[in-house]
Amino acid sequence: MSYRIVVDSCGELSEEMKTDGHFVSVPLTLEVGNETIVDDEGFDQASFLQKVAACPTCPKSACPSPAAYLDAYNCGEEHVYAVTLSAELSGSYNSAILAREMFMEEQRGKKCHVFNSRSASVGETLIALRIQQLEEQRIPFEQLVELVEEYIDTQHTYFVLDNLDTLRKNGRLSKVKAFVASALKIKPIMGSTPEGNIAQLDQTRGSNRALVKMTELVIAGVEPGQRRLAAISHCNCPERAEIVRAALASHLMLEDILVLPTAGVSSMYANDGGVIVVI
Repeated sequence: MSYRIVVDSCGELSEEMKTDGHFVSVPLTLEVGNETIVDDEGFDQASFLQKVAACPTCPKSACPSPAAYLDAYNCGEEHVYAVTLSAELSGSYNSAILAREMFMEEQRGKKCHVFNSRSASVGETLIALRIQQLEEQRIPFEQLVELVEEYIDTQHTYFVLDNLDTLRKNGRLSKVKAFVASALKIKPIMGSTPEGNIAQLDQTRGSNRALVKMTELVIAGVEPGQRRLAAISHCNCPERAEIVRAALASHLMLEDILVLPTAGVSSMYANDGGVIVVI
């Protein structure tokens, strides 16, 4: 069967995925002050981070419209899948669902499913790759959906923020708490909840200790002998991502570890120096 996998732009696509032909990205838009930036292949991370640092207000994101998703679905393929940012964090999932309803009315006989990643960034990437793996094995559509939903249930997302400005600006961290955390060099280790929300898992002083603690949590969450594909995304800090990759590779029997730079939406939330791990 022919197929297409639609991923909103919070999910990073590797260069191989971009040229594969089965994957397409639907962009969110980013707002920094009065400027609107499309999170597509033209996204300039360095320029974006400078603008965010200079702007006194919090950057915002806007989800793709149902029409944008519908355009991506109308590709002539028999099976269409969408993978979106957690429904708890964005309206992207709802837009994708509305587009699916319109698509199914217009394209009788085609099949389409929308996956709520309950994650973000490379969590979406891994889900998209799992869909492709099962499609290439010619798994029937309904069984594939069940297997991928089961995979999402077992997935875990972790991240460390080096810069707390975005959390402070959007009100998730009070100005006083942000100041104290910065002064004491306290770094929170964050993770996803089963519902797809964000929770603080731990905290420690210093970026290096935070990376070590996050890595320990990742390793502890993997059953002994379990072979999985893992992924790391980083916001302008490849050396930190490499530290985490090497640690995971030395402690776990993994199929592979993808390392990708964050695209626009992930860069906005992770901010300069952030590292995200999904396994």
